[in-house]
Amino acid sequence: MKDYKYIFFDLDGTITESGPSITSSVAYALDKLGVPVGDPARLNKFVGPPLAESFIKYYGLSAEKAAEGVVYYRDYFLEKGIYNNRIYPGMEESLKALQDSGKILVIATSKPEPHAKKIAAYFGFEKYFSEIFGGALDGSRLQKWEVIRYALEELGLSEKESGQVLMVGDRENDIEGARRNGLDSMGVLYGYGDLQELQEAGADYIAESTRDVSEMILNH
Repeated sequence: MKDYKYIFFDLDGTITESGPSITSSVAYALDKLGVPVGDPARLNKFVGPPLAESFIKYYGLSAEKAAEGVVYYRDYFLEKGIYNNRIYPGMEESLKALQDSGKILVIATSKPEPHAKKIAAYFGFEKYFSEIFGGALDGSRLQKWEVIRYALEELGLSEKESGQVLMVGDRENDIEGARRNGLDSMGVLYGYGDLQELQEAGADYIAESTRDVSEMILNH
């Protein structure tokens, strides 16, 4: 592994076990829309990808209905769902080890940026990150590749410097978003994606545990 200077982290499924917070909020939104949840396992597919896109893909909603669902989701999420969340065991130690080694840690998530910052503050891990970048509340910058590009631009990193950046995430959109911006990527298996998904997306490295993330990066 190369000696990376910047480590970009996805949030949901990579830093936090956010499945319960997301699935309960999606279920609430579907109920408000009068749409049956059906197989509860389908809700897990909402962890990671952009929300409106998932409403359309997994429940066949129109773009208009999906946008309405996002509003209901956010109302519930900010009142209750956000607290039904936790940082993965061992992740804080991994983040501290990376920070102590001089790595610059950044969050790049499709979750709306204000929500990501609130979660990081509430659960106490914002201190490890120099910046937290996310999607915009107005519906723009929702795709992971857009968030990563935004982060690179805000950090003032040139195309040449992108070789110093490693993206860490648990889903194919994290890996594809990194590749689209010329970044290397690490897929993690303790989140919501599986080995086949991450390998097919083109992950350069695979970490099985939160401890592996820091150990692999530091033992370059």
